Amino acid sequence: MEKIILAYSGGLDTSVILKWLIEKKFEVVCFLANVGQKEDMEAVKQKALKVGASKVYIEDLRQEFVEQYVFQALKANATYEGRYLLGTALARPLIAKKQIEIALQENTTMVAHGATGKGNDQVRFEIAYLTLMPEATIVSPWKDQEFLNQFKGRSDMIAYAEQHGIPITSTLQKPYSTDENILHTSYEGGVLENPFQEAPETMYQQTVSDLATPDEAVHIMIEFARGIPIAVSNLTEGITVNESSTALLTYLNKLCGIHGIGRIDIVENRFVGMKSRGIYETPGGTVLWKAHHDLESLVLDREVFHLKEMWMPKIAQLIYNGFWFSPEMKFLMAAIENSQEHVEGKVYLKLYKGNASITKRESIKSLYNEDVASMDRLGNYDQLDAKGFIKLNALRLKNRKGQAHETVGKRV
Repeated sequence: MEKIILAYSGGLDTSVILKWLIEKKFEVVCFLANVGQKEDMEAVKQKALKVGASKVYIEDLRQEFVEQYVFQALKANATYEGRYLLGTALARPLIAKKQIEIALQENTTMVAHGATGKGNDQVRFEIAYLTLMPEATIVSPWKDQEFLNQFKGRSDMIAYAEQHGIPITSTLQKPYSTDENILHTSYEGGVLENPFQEAPETMYQQTVSDLATPDEAVHIMIEFARGIPIAVSNLTEGITVNESSTALLTYLNKLCGIHGIGRIDIVENRFVGMKSRGIYETPGGTVLWKAHHDLESLVLDREVFHLKEMWMPKIAQLIYNGFWFSPEMKFLMAAIENSQEHVEGKVYLKLYKGNASITKRESIKSLYNEDVASMDRLGNYDQLDAKGFIKLNALRLKNRKGQAHETVGKRV
């Protein structure tokens, strides 16, 4: 029997795939990654063993996920298409990396996943597999004709699970699918596939609606060192969390969720070519991204700041499309890492009714010079210099002559 390592979640798809692979005479070793989802890992393990897995690995990846993936994206302010903070996309390369490590440990080159052939995750998993283990043999049932002939939809999978005694919680009435980790919770599919269908309020797991948020604001402070958040203080309640990266993000998730922060409902462009509606809750991440970006405006050189703004969409695209381990990602992130040397300081925010408003910031690395910027004193700045500065910048425009705007002096 050939041995195959399956990225296993315990849900309907991977449970059916586990049994299907066993019926095809594979020895299946399951790998369950703990990236902060609220699951009973031991119960999921026992379920896999009951279905027929020869072994189950459970890896607690929460700290590595936050520090080596989430915070790396935070340093770049990576935001796909201006809104999505990449919660799912950031988890996939880490899961794939650990899956390959288990494959090496189990002396096999065969790996499998349950991602659909329409989505982004198949690309993220498989590009990572092939980058980290070029000789890998990938089994992707949702791109296998025999599997597709047998399973045409959820009803077929539910019937198969019932036939083989596989415990499932899925039903035909389930209105959407979810994916959760310590950074976010995502929702897609089902009733959400209609972009004109408003999401039910009962769907949300991490945030409350604006109408249900407290009537009193909470003031917080987030402290950064080299671009990394190292402490969060609830100034209203006198609480400080700084013992670990996971504790910090977990606390921010809870606090910001209470105040309804971090919901987005978007239509995004998938790598495979289609548009897809996704709804995301990223309460703590939303505030961290906002605070980090604000601190950079205080401490980064202007041209470095502008270059980062130019590179950010590309970095976000690389993460979204599954190229975390690519040479271009390594190249760009080396520059991002260099830019974070002086990103040190504190950002103060007010959380209220779904909004996180920055109120002030401070840093010993600040490049802000009040004497120069003040409108009430000259400081070390000669305003007469601006006369030549403007003339030089206007020179090429003055020299356009006959190419001047045709609308000048005409009715528009």
